[in-house]
Amino acid sequence: MRVLIVNTSEKTGGAAVAAHRLLEALNKNGVKAKMLVRDKASDQLTVVALSGGWRQRWNFLWERWSIFWRLRFSRKHLFEIDIANTGTDITTLPEYKEADVIHLHWINQGMLSLKNIRNILSTGKPVVWTMHDLWPATAICHYARGCTAFTDKCRLCPLLPGGGSSHDLASKVWKRKEEMMQGHDIHFVTCSNWLGNEARKSGLIRGQHIHTIPNAIDTHTFKPMDKEKCRKECDLPTDRRIILFVSQRVTDQRKGMDYFIRAIDTMTREHPDMKENVGIAILGGHSEEFIDTLPLPIYPLGYVSDERQIVNIYNSADLFVLPSLEDNLPNTIMEALACGVPCVGFHVGGIPEMIDHKQNGYVAEYRDEKDLARGMAWVLDEADWKKLSDNAVKKVATCYSQQHVAMKYVETYQEALAMKDMNL
Repeated sequence: MRVLIVNTSEKTGGAAVAAHRLLEALNKNGVKAKMLVRDKASDQLTVVALSGGWRQRWNFLWERWSIFWRLRFSRKHLFEIDIANTGTDITTLPEYKEADVIHLHWINQGMLSLKNIRNILSTGKPVVWTMHDLWPATAICHYARGCTAFTDKCRLCPLLPGGGSSHDLASKVWKRKEEMMQGHDIHFVTCSNWLGNEARKSGLIRGQHIHTIPNAIDTHTFKPMDKEKCRKECDLPTDRRIILFVSQRVTDQRKGMDYFIRAIDTMTREHPDMKENVGIAILGGHSEEFIDTLPLPIYPLGYVSDERQIVNIYNSADLFVLPSLEDNLPNTIMEALACGVPCVGFHVGGIPEMIDHKQNGYVAEYRDEKDLARGMAWVLDEADWKKLSDNAVKKVATCYSQQHVAMKYVETYQEALAMKDMNL
């Protein structure tokens, strides 16, 4: 079986990381897989880049300009909206022609247009589409943020100026997506049960096949290591317990930094002794902006792309905290668990599926910084840390190993191929 994985980027962003890890998992488990990307970052032979760099850049800029104009030249929500009005036809590429299954992932920001996807569906090849967010099941947004219009038909979009209208951009893109999918079968895959339940509510993909398969992680790379040695590698103190916060862009409000700051304030007021023996490491872009915002020592690590160093950083931590306000199945929680680090997060999205409350971490009530503080203090001062750590590693080995995830996808590919044969 030959599978072509299609994603905008090879390495940048959670979807890219998940798609690339699946590529490796499939190839290790008997499936011949390649990955087609716009932004290639390695010299890996199984990853192929689209040609025509200037054209790819133009596609990106044209879509952003089209959205910018619709937003009345406001930058607010500019990167929360995708309309897929431009992209590249990949059906003529040799990698496409030799594939038995086309596996779409995150294909936004000028990678594929709705017309391009329609062309893919029209070739008759089975299509599997992994949803890393809700965009395939909505008109233009990646996260609904409480809006329920997608359960019927997107319109009156709150991301558009004045709350949109009955015939706004969302309504028009919804219609184009309906036309794109009409008469075609797509096997959608969600990475969490939460996203699967949300997808099944969508009026756009109602009647399509929806499976739930988690992301994979290489447990030979992400694994527990000597904490003191890792801290020396990362230039982190060995005489303090370390709380770790990770985000590609730390200032992204969806990742909950504001709640994290308030929870740390609460925790240190209730446990003042922590000021003497706890520190905070922040991994991600703009981490240096938070040096003076917390009552504990801050160790900004910036953006790190080297996987070995990232593993060292996780293994330096005693606790990982991700108070996301919306999230699917965060790779960062999976990575922390794989390294034996107990995790704390809000009860939202797929996070409660990853953190087993008081077994490998603590699930706090949604948007409750006091409960978030309670959870952090519980892990650091009350719980059996070694037991939490062991349970974290077991959770990943049971649910997210490469072999487990690869076999689940093979079953989905085989189902898609069987349906194709039935329809011939």
